[in-house]
Amino acid sequence: MTAIGPPMAIAPVNQVRAVLDYATSVIAPEKILMGMSLYGYDWPLPYVKGRTRASGISNNDAQNLAITEQSPIHWDRESASPWFEYMVGSVRHIVWFDDALSAAIKLSLVDEYGLRGVSMWVLGNEFPQVWNLLQDEYNIRKY
Repeated sequence: MTAIGPPMAIAPVNQVRAVLDYATSVIAPEKILMGMSLYGYDWPLPYVKGRTRASGISNNDAQNLAITEQSPIHWDRESASPWFEYMVGSVRHIVWFDDALSAAIKLSLVDEYGLRGVSMWVLGNEFPQVWNLLQDEYNIRKY
C-alpha cells in the first residue's frame, strides 16, 4: 500500500465532516456507513509531487515506531490527527496515522450525523484501541 499525495492526515476530520455534510444532504443519514481506515502513511522528505511515495503502516506499528525512534508524537488540531518525524540515515520521514483519540473523534461523527454506522478497511492491521472504542459504544455486526 503506497500513496503518492503530499504528507497529510489520512482522513482529516475537517474533510470527513465536509464529505458527511454533502452526503447527508443528498442521502438519508441512516443509509450511510462512514468509512474509517486502519492504516497510516510514512513519507520520506522532502516531498516531491509525483515522485515521492509514502509507505503504508498500521496505526499500531506507527505508534511503536515513534516509541522505538524516541520521536515525540504531535497533534494537529485542524485534522484531529497525530503525526511524528524520525530519521533513517540522512533522510527525514513524517508519519501520519490514527490513534485512540483521533479514532474516537471520528467515531463520534456517526452519532452526530445520525449515520447507520461505520465500516473499516484494511482489516488485519492491528489497532486494538479502535476495537475497544467500538465495543464500548456500539453493537457490532459483521456482514
